[in-house]
Amino acid sequence: MQPEIRPSADLRNHYSEISKQCKESREPIVITVNGRGDTVVLGIQQYNQMKAELELLRTLAEAEDDVKNGRLEPVQETFDGIRSALQSR
Repeated sequence: MQPEIRPSADLRNHYSEISKQCKESREPIVITVNGRGDTVVLGIQQYNQMKAELELLRTLAEAEDDVKNGRLEPVQETFDGIRSALQSR
């Protein structure tokens, strides 16, 4: 599905409508300046989800790299490290 494209004047003149649309559709809206894509507007919930997914992908990529390069620990040590990190938060 193609994102909706709107001119920058709409952001200024119809902010409430754009905000509502982002929240309801859960899709980004591309804002253009002089007919070219300039900014993307995204609801905060979708933004936070996107950040969380990106962080998970980075963590998985690091883990895959660790396995490829033989950087492994026994399972118990791994869980102990995770537990300690969570408790220190």
